[in-house]
Amino acid sequence: MEAAELRALQKPVKDAYRDDPAKATVRKTVEGRFTADGITCTVDTWAGPTRAGLHPATGGDGSDACSADMLLQALAACAGVTLRSVATAMGIELRDAVISASGTWDARGTLGVDRSVPVGFTAIELSFELDTDAEPAKVDKLLELTERYCVIAQTLQAPPTVTVARG
Repeated sequence: MEAAELRALQKPVKDAYRDDPAKATVRKTVEGRFTADGITCTVDTWAGPTRAGLHPATGGDGSDACSADMLLQALAACAGVTLRSVATAMGIELRDAVISASGTWDARGTLGVDRSVPVGFTAIELSFELDTDAEPAKVDKLLELTERYCVIAQTLQAPPTVTVARG
């Protein structure tokens, strides 16, 4: 896709949001269900149901998706789509890109082995390997804008309030 095509595609959407900012608010809902045996939860995704289970570090056998992996996958996917969109808008040709998301967590926290250990990721790294002839300054700007506009990266950097409730 060329920059002009992207601008034409997004123009009516952006105009609608400028005219009525409330239209820009999007609410997403995902549900998980106990559809399989074991310590699992199945989540419907656009690609079909995904069964998540215990990570091997917490007693799982590795046959189910890990929620932590799914979070990193969401980060890499969002960053990749954002990178491609921003590169298109900037007129930067990317022949290829590899987006890697890595995270570190200590299983003692989630297992309740040590209450002083945090539950969840304590560090996440997002990296890009780009095949492009763009000047380094343009690539730096591309990565800066990718980080700025990536929904998942921004959500992780400034986490929203999470409310846990019984329905």
